[in-house]
Amino acid sequence: MVGSINVVGGGLAGVEAAWQAAECGASVRLYEMRPQRQTPAHRTDKLAEIVCSNSLKTDEPGTAPYLLKEELRRGGSLVMEAAAATRVPAGAALSVDRIKFAEYITERIEAHPNIKVVREEVASLPDTGESVRVPTIIATGPLTSDALTADIMRFTGDDQLYFYDAIAPIIAADSIDMTIAFKAARYGKGGDDYINCPMNRDEYEIFFNALVEAKSVPLKRFEETHWFESCLPIEEIARRGVDTLRFGPMKPKGLPDPRTGEEPYACVQLRQENLMADAYGMVGFQNHLRYGEQERVLRLIPGLQNAEFLQFGQIHRNTFINSPQILNETLSTRKDSMLFFAGQITGVEGYVESVATGWLAGINAVRALRSEPLLAAPQTSAIGALCRYVSNVETKNFQPVNITFGLLEPLPLELRKKHRSKRERHAVQVERALKDWDDWVVNSLGKAKSLVLGY
Repeated sequence: MVGSINVVGGGLAGVEAAWQAAECGASVRLYEMRPQRQTPAHRTDKLAEIVCSNSLKTDEPGTAPYLLKEELRRGGSLVMEAAAATRVPAGAALSVDRIKFAEYITERIEAHPNIKVVREEVASLPDTGESVRVPTIIATGPLTSDALTADIMRFTGDDQLYFYDAIAPIIAADSIDMTIAFKAARYGKGGDDYINCPMNRDEYEIFFNALVEAKSVPLKRFEETHWFESCLPIEEIARRGVDTLRFGPMKPKGLPDPRTGEEPYACVQLRQENLMADAYGMVGFQNHLRYGEQERVLRLIPGLQNAEFLQFGQIHRNTFINSPQILNETLSTRKDSMLFFAGQITGVEGYVESVATGWLAGINAVRALRSEPLLAAPQTSAIGALCRYVSNVETKNFQPVNITFGLLEPLPLELRKKHRSKRERHAVQVERALKDWDDWVVNSLGKAKSLVLGY
């Protein structure tokens, strides 16, 4: 044992941080307030419970999300291991059975000899005046408790620590009318992994008008609403124009209706939620309508006229800090090198992005414990790009971000000239990133080459 660290929060970032620290030999106390205190979105007491979409986004080689996943896989990520073990069909996307996924991670964490799970709320940050300091990682995610949020505000001096996020409905599979809906993946990628509900122009206009006129749940807590652009409620998208849905979550491209052989005017996709295939989530249909309104409006979608809703869409608060003023690229805070933040609270958006910051924070917390220099991930890597963004981006309005090629270090001019197409340049960026990542993991962390390369 090399000593102890504390991880606050049992979500995706927290479990990854705890796992990496424990694997490095540290004794880890992982604090999770559920079930002692529940959140507005969680339903169980399991670690790493997924409350929004069950999709971890595309795992198609050559894409930025794939690169991020691959770096984590090569770094021995527990969450990526769990995702592989509980994967459900979703075309090119990596989607999981959310119940089995959480159960898998909970069992692995609780069985680790170096990890103790403590089921209690942490209401404040560690006291910097203590003579013996324990490295602490705050990974409380988008639903940080009120008490801890208040103390984080005291520490950061920032009173704008929130934006709103929304959850999509889930529908019982046997309530979907398959004489209307059809199975297919966009452009044939993945076979019949999605259920698709096609609309003609008249059906779309009826649905659109009902949606924009439907009553929403009022926002009571804050006067101002800060939506994350990549997770806008469906009704907010609709209010931006009559065709915004057809070019967004309801785009019909690559989904020809087998009855006509042509693409419909608009199309709603449903993604498998679990291995039993008895529940499907509405892709891109996060919303904050009243439950009765959701039932009325969503049943206007062809194929869903008798839909049984296992979960309605809902809204919840997401908390994040102004990381460029607070964090280093190592995810330690500038005011206190023994205090780290990880996950969505840092301003990364997305499950795998949260896992990535937890991975690095867990390793660096152990290095802090050993009084070793903290590590920044390679600049060319996806994890390095995310951490560079949240710690260094210059903006007056810091907003959460997903991994994209726009965050990665650009290719040298000679390579950009050599590889003219975007696809080629992206492939070269991925190849370069993974080579640099493999070398860094071996040289900086001392991990075996067999682990890094998956032998």
